[in-house]
Amino acid sequence: MGQVGTRILTVEDDERIRTAVKLALEDEGWEVAEASNGEDALQLFTQEPADVVLIDIMLPGIDGFEVCRSVRRTSDVPIIMVTARADTHDVVAGLEAGADDYLTKPFAPKELSARIRALLRRVRTSDPAASHLAFGDLEIIPDEGVVRKAGEEVHLTKTEFRLLVELATTPGRVFSREVLLERVWGYGYFGDGRLVDVHIRRLRTKIESDAAQPQHVVTVRGLGYKLQV
Repeated sequence: MGQVGTRILTVEDDERIRTAVKLALEDEGWEVAEASNGEDALQLFTQEPADVVLIDIMLPGIDGFEVCRSVRRTSDVPIIMVTARADTHDVVAGLEAGADDYLTKPFAPKELSARIRALLRRVRTSDPAASHLAFGDLEIIPDEGVVRKAGEEVHLTKTEFRLLVELATTPGRVFSREVLLERVWGYGYFGDGRLVDVHIRRLRTKIESDAAQPQHVVTVRGLGYKLQV
């Protein structure tokens, strides 16, 4: 069942889908707020922030991409974008706007619940050896959720932070996209390396001096990614 007190904001203009999602999530034990357009969604989020936001891309007025960007300006809340197409442009644009994950319609309620649970998980911090990590001008403090570059704190989303910590706890090790999907996004995520690639790209814009020539998170062609020692 869902965590008690967990609030989910679902933004969907199709009343039938919105109602079905609300009932399915409430059946899992979550509190659900709903909005039929972007303007109402942003107002609701400002009044009472959610723990997870589910945003349909095709909305009247402000579209889902802009809703996502607006939420992301003030919050690192986990965001799932919903698209009617598995089109590469829609998926990548949603992730670039700041989403942590995406779902393609139609989707099963159990799949949605599994995605939400995975996004609500936090970084594992039980290993005392990983309490403080430093690589050149990059400093990572997993226990505190803090990343600094050249002494200045860097703001990462929860998913970007989990991705960085996963790479940093075994520096020099090459992680395949499949392994990162499993460890960062949770079980049941197979085959879509776009989630990893876009988040790596976003991460580089925040922690690298030159994202086009990364010194920390580097690509190992044909294999995956690693944190450069």
